[in-house]
Amino acid sequence: MSQQARLAYQALAPQSTQALVAFSRAAAPHIDARLHELVNLRISQINGCAFCMDMHAAALLKMDVPPRALHVLAGWREAGRLFSDRDRAALAWVEAVNAVPQRAPSDAEFEEARKQFSDQELAELTFVVGAIRAWNMLNASFHMPVPQQPYEAH
Repeated sequence: MSQQARLAYQALAPQSTQALVAFSRAAAPHIDARLHELVNLRISQINGCAFCMDMHAAALLKMDVPPRALHVLAGWREAGRLFSDRDRAALAWVEAVNAVPQRAPSDAEFEEARKQFSDQELAELTFVVGAIRAWNMLNASFHMPVPQQPYEAH
């Protein structure tokens, strides 16, 4: 794959880009920033967006999340002691949501998530998935390269 972006979608569609930035920032006002970033990183891993993986891993490191937790995030089910019950419930829920349309989250997955999150928080976590999927789709489609220094969202 080329190290050059196919096109600069942010410059070509600035209004849409700014709307997606605003949506991303508004998606989860009641979810703590660490969990929000953890979800963004995990969904970006699943969707294969290296640009987003780099950005969200860098953000988590700045929050003093241990590098070890980031190294094993893709295997969070087997690395349970590095993740709280709330983290694991969020990761399970967002992975199920991200699987749409191949499959819909089950009633059992929904009820498990409800043990850790309010209905409002579950709605917000689901919006987080919608926002990061949009970024993943854009960056992967246009081959956004991983920058020399980690990109910082503002």
